[in-house]
This record gives sequence, structure tokens and C-alpha cells, in this order.
Amino acid sequence: MKTGLLMLWLAAASCALAKTPLILSTDVGNEIDDQWAIAYMLASPDFDVRAIISAHAPSLPAPSAHATYEILVDEVEHRLGMNVHPPLFEGSSEPLSGGEPHMNAGVDYLIEQSKEFSAGNRLTVLTIGAATDVASAILKDSSVARRIRVVAMGFRSLQEAGHEYNVENDPKAWQVILDSDVPVVIGAGDVCQRDLAMSFEHAKTFLAGRGALGAWLWREYQEWYFRNVKPLRQNDFSKPWVIWDIITLAYLEGMTEQDQIARPQLRDDLSFQQTNNGKKIGWIRSVDSARLWDDFARKLDYYQSTHAVDLTACTLNRR
Repeated sequence: MKTGLLMLWLAAASCALAKTPLILSTDVGNEIDDQWAIAYMLASPDFDVRAIISAHAPSLPAPSAHATYEILVDEVEHRLGMNVHPPLFEGSSEPLSGGEPHMNAGVDYLIEQSKEFSAGNRLTVLTIGAATDVASAILKDSSVARRIRVVAMGFRSLQEAGHEYNVENDPKAWQVILDSDVPVVIGAGDVCQRDLAMSFEHAKTFLAGRGALGAWLWREYQEWYFRNVKPLRQNDFSKPWVIWDIITLAYLEGMTEQDQIARPQLRDDLSFQQTNNGKKIGWIRSVDSARLWDDFARKLDYYQSTHAVDLTACTLNRR
């Protein structure tokens, strides 16, 4: 076994009792960043993934949470080759429209899982899409806020507040979350753009030779890049794409720096209203991207050395 893989295995074994229990809500398929985040999360021995819930996104066919659910199943069962995996749930396909929760099996499961936890030992809930199902759990059972913490990719910046895709897809959900007492950590778009931009050449080099998972992630990157980043440009690959959602996992792995700031409310116009209630939220200000990409690479390699991933599922195309 290579030295790096052996070290990762030993670290996993020594930390087996210290895994972070978490539930993920994702609009996977809307872009490519969710696919990367899910692969990193499930390849990591650091996380006790209790469930994954699909979230809605207006760019996907209706009902969009069903579309994201199908993409989620494909990644977990076919790309990652997981015969045994955490429960996968189809979430809400519409944003909140009032004060009532949207109930589904994923929301019910989140509530039930949270009952194993407490204010001193919280279940981590990652939201990397519309936060509808997380807010619905809080609306259904307000005591959930005493047992979970939310780590999210969302908001554009402290100044531009909620004018960002994930928040815009359900502003009411974020009003519910911020108005509750649930601890929150935010990875905003401006930090992602600065620290998590992945150039075409970097992605190619990073994923080359990384087995079926690397080939698949590279193909996903290329398809997105040529469709959305440079559909009309020739021989100019300078513009990167941002792997936004992985900021939540970077935070859990201790690869970010963050500040505690006054907990704002979110107005209907998506601006922040500052409050004087003494409450705080975490706001990520930087990501150690070099460390993150190195860790991601090692975990992809180790995962594929211990799991039967189909090497014929994808081919590593090169320009």
C-alpha cells in the first residue's frame, strides 16, 4: 500500500469513534459542485452520513426534487458503486410559501435522527441547495433547533446578502433558519469564488489517473465547462469554474477560517437586517484550498482502493 494511503487508513482507524454525524440536503445536478461534494463526503472516513435529501432547483425538470433524487441515486449507487449506503430521500420540489412546513420522508427522517442528539452534541445538517427541507423540519418541530447545527453554502457576501442562487430558491426557508436558535455557519459565494475556483487545466491534472471516479468527475467538469463557461471561445481555457458546495465539507475538516458575527435577519428584498439580540452565526472568511484538494485526491484514491468502482463507467477524455 502506498505511504499516503496507509497514513489515511491509519488516521481513519484512529478516528473511527470521532466521525461527524451529518445529513446532507443537496440540489445535485443543478451544477457540478454537488457531485464533487457528495463524492468527497462519501469517500471520507471522517463522516457518519445518516442520510442525503434531494432539494429542488428551478433549472431542473419538474418536479425538480425528483430530478435531483435520480441524479443522487446514480452518483451513489452507480458512480461510487455503493451497494450499502445511507438512506436517500426525495425532498420538497417547491419553496416555502408561508409558515407551514413541506412534509416528506426526508424531513421526517431528519427530525427522528435529531432526537439522538442534544444542545451539547448536535447533528450536523449540510445544506448545499435550497434550504426548504431543513426549514420545514424546524417549522414542524421547533425543538429540532436545539439538536442540530446548519452548515450551508449560501448568500453572496456580507454586503450582498441573499442575492445568491441557493438563497433565492427559497428565501422564506432562510428567514425561518435565521429567526430560529439553530447554530449556523455560512460559506458565502465571494469566498468560494476566491478560494475554490478550479481552472480547466487544474481540473484535468487533478483528476487524471484517479480511476473511474476521477474520470467521471472530469467528464462532468468538461461537459459543464463547454456548455456554460466557454461555449463560444476558442483556445482560451483561462476562465475557471467554482466548486462552490465543497466549502461546507472544508469547514467540517478544519480547512477554513471563520468569524463569529452578529446574527442577521433576512428581509424580503434579500438584504440583511442587523439585530441587537446578542446572537451570532459563523461566517467563513477563507478556505485552505491547497490542503482541501490534496485531501480530496487522497480520499478518492483510498476509496477506490477499497471499493469495487467500475473502471469502465467513464473514460478520461482529453482535449
